[in-house]
Amino acid sequence: MAVSPSAARVAVLSFAFLLLNLHPISPATVGSDPDASPVKRLPARPGSPFKIALFADLHFGEDAWTDWGPRQDVNSVCVMSTVLDDEVPDFVVYLGDVITANNIMIANASLYWDQALSPTRSRGIPFASVFGNHDDAAFEWPLEWFSAPGIPPVHCAVANSSFSGDCSFSGTHRLQLMTNEIEQYALSYSSKGPKDLWPSISNYVLQISPMDNPLSPIAYLYFLDSGGGSYSEVLSNAQSEWFKTRSLEINPDSRVPELIFWHIPSKAYKKVAPWSGVPKPCVGSINKETVASQQAETGIMEILEKRPSVKAVFVGHNHGLDWCCPSKNLWLCYARHTGYGGYGDWARGARIIEINQHPFSIKSWIRMENHDVHSEVNLSS
Repeated sequence: MAVSPSAARVAVLSFAFLLLNLHPISPATVGSDPDASPVKRLPARPGSPFKIALFADLHFGEDAWTDWGPRQDVNSVCVMSTVLDDEVPDFVVYLGDVITANNIMIANASLYWDQALSPTRSRGIPFASVFGNHDDAAFEWPLEWFSAPGIPPVHCAVANSSFSGDCSFSGTHRLQLMTNEIEQYALSYSSKGPKDLWPSISNYVLQISPMDNPLSPIAYLYFLDSGGGSYSEVLSNAQSEWFKTRSLEINPDSRVPELIFWHIPSKAYKKVAPWSGVPKPCVGSINKETVASQQAETGIMEILEKRPSVKAVFVGHNHGLDWCCPSKNLWLCYARHTGYGGYGDWARGARIIEINQHPFSIKSWIRMENHDVHSEVNLSS
């Protein structure tokens, strides 16, 4: 049977990812911090663009005890599959709210996390994830359970019973979700991040480098945990200082472009949000709600704005927004609501980022479930 060019490309890239990361950059190479984790490298084919797909707000496991909930998860898999087959990305970012943990009563919510990763894993595409506010939220007892017909058969242990069920109604915490992903999947490039940034977990950096010159970075990708769920919706001052220190260690002269990913928008998004529609210089297709920002601003935006190498920040959280707007020397971008879980009935899709090496450029657009493409923007201008 003939192998398609896209399948062959994915196979080559998958092998290259695994091969390169047998020899990750040592901490001494990227900075002086003895506690810093090595920066993992993402291989880019020489002379070819490096493409990233962002999957935001999938909300697997929502209303899991109903017929509706599992159908939405199937629909979400279809959206991701369409995007992956149309775009054939080199890398996938799961941009938070992968699951709706407050609807998941089983002890191991990683079962739903695994389902969300399945379209990417089955195609051999490397990926990374960052947490949203729903990923480790406490279970919320539905009010309808306390009226007829009562609590559904969720196969949990009954008090004073010898039956050993699998329900705890306590969810799976961030650290366990991330540990499960890292330990189970070689294609995962996620990291738990520094211990001293607890309770935030997914704080780390990845380096994109050419296959034929892995020590010459093309771009750095930073991932930050914007909180929510088990703790406040905020990027802490400690996280801001970690980014400042880490970026100066591995990119001291700001020569290499940097892209930033977290889930909940900062308050800076409110300042640039369009009042109506998506007028220029913003680029996008839907502006159907107000920005739901983090609870506080602790300094991260000031740090980002002072680094000329930071080109864009990407967030999810607001399902009815998909715009990119300029803010001082960088762009503030939303992804596109990818999952059928969560609120809103806007058409689903995913934001795509393409990094070209020669000449250098960073472009982005939205790929829809119906195969349409729109809202292309040059983020390096």
